[in-house]
Amino acid sequence: MNVTTLPADRPRRTQQGASRSGGRTTERHAEQSNDAPTIGATALQPERGTTQPAPQGRPARDEKRPRLRVAPPAPVSAPRAPFVALVLVLVLLGVIGILVLNTRIAENAFRLDALRTKQSTLDRDEERLRSDLANKESPVTLASRAKQLGLVPTRTPAFLLLPDGTKLEMPGPSK
Repeated sequence: MNVTTLPADRPRRTQQGASRSGGRTTERHAEQSNDAPTIGATALQPERGTTQPAPQGRPARDEKRPRLRVAPPAPVSAPRAPFVALVLVLVLLGVIGILVLNTRIAENAFRLDALRTKQSTLDRDEERLRSDLANKESPVTLASRAKQLGLVPTRTPAFLLLPDGTKLEMPGPSK
């Protein structure tokens, strides 16, 4: 990029009229003598009537042709409304996500409490059934139940002899 410098003896132009900053900006621009002058919003407007000495081997420029200079870069300002809208949408989505998550956690806590209550009820029922089964399998309970059904205890067992010579003990009829 070619940078053209301005002659030091050329008078510097400043902004015309009163500035809204109370003159501070105009004074600051007037203090900077090495910068290229800028006239309002026309930063690329060339100065009229300036010429540049012709380099060796090239013809001199036309006196009426304006001299170009480097303009400061255009200020970059991103629009704020889309950024603010994006941030608000992200915050709202985050809050809604947290609310949904907390709701799900609360639902699962209620479901877990109900399942624990049901489990304790089932554990008590299982323990009661085991106790009833153990009570009904006891020899005293079996004997009293057999007596209620009309059964009598045997005194002597009967033996059967099988053809292969084995002997089986079987309860015999009671007297």
